[in-house]
Amino acid sequence: MQLSDFDYKLPSRLIAQRPSALRGDSRLLYLPADADPQDRHFSDLPSLLGRGDLVVFNDSRVMRARLLGEKETGGRVEVLIERLLAADVALAHVRASKSPKPGSRLRIADTWLSMDGRRGELFRLRSEGMSFAALMAAHGHMPLPPYIERSDTPQDAERYQTVYADRPGSVAAPTAGLHFEQGMLDRLDRLGVKTARVTLHVGAGTFQPVRVHELDAHQMHSEWLEVVEETVSAVQETHAAGGRVVAVGTTSVRSLETAARGGMLAPYRGETALFIRPGCRFRVVDMLLTNFHLPQSTLLMLVCAFAGYEATMAAYRHAVRQQYRFFSYGDAMLLERQR
Repeated sequence: MQLSDFDYKLPSRLIAQRPSALRGDSRLLYLPADADPQDRHFSDLPSLLGRGDLVVFNDSRVMRARLLGEKETGGRVEVLIERLLAADVALAHVRASKSPKPGSRLRIADTWLSMDGRRGELFRLRSEGMSFAALMAAHGHMPLPPYIERSDTPQDAERYQTVYADRPGSVAAPTAGLHFEQGMLDRLDRLGVKTARVTLHVGAGTFQPVRVHELDAHQMHSEWLEVVEETVSAVQETHAAGGRVVAVGTTSVRSLETAARGGMLAPYRGETALFIRPGCRFRVVDMLLTNFHLPQSTLLMLVCAFAGYEATMAAYRHAVRQQYRFFSYGDAMLLERQR
């Protein structure tokens, strides 16, 4: 398949610029494996799951990774922390009128950052003052996606974060989880739905466009993840008892399917550059809860691989006609895996 196969027309007015009034106050497009899409509400989720199913969340926490400052020469600069290598060392994207050279310095508030070198498109920065964690806590902004055309607000500090976020490291939210509030988690627990966690620290590469027409030539970005033994056991017990594994978000899918690349799900800790597209064999995940994704994106390709290309693209056209809200702060989909 080619890049153009994953295009669809989306009116800009359907791109959600702000979160809904309340978590969970969103629509849910349900796509069964053998039926037409159904217009639901997120509050209907428990009725679509059952006792013994396992819901897997990504517990990564979004860092206040966007830092605004200036170069030694006085020009404005924007730093987006991609990954912390040590307390005082980070890999980052840097936007400025001219790219900083090795040995140059950037200032964020009263803290200087020295540019040690490059790693591909990323800059290796060393803080000469406070740690990066402290610097982001004091001066960082929430790294809203590029299609949200406004500055972040105090509301974003809460709403661009899942209620179960635990392990800092992401520069973009695992957005399918933004719909959950504690009341929904409690309802699922009373129903007998089990939960488990993985960690995948979402990088800015999740918004990287596919720049090649032939998909085989696309170089997938790399992200760090961990799937622990407890989660592996929960998945195995669920399948053995006839339950379904429900991944919350494409990041949970990539985590579980990466950990099963050897043929069987096993604990995993390390990098993944897994590019899931039509033709992929899924070994773990039975259902996927996700938001709507950008045209021609690797995330849309993953969803098409999971639920079937024709069914997924038809569901997206349906969502546009029914005026669902799209992308990070938008509505959700629940999809069954194509058999």
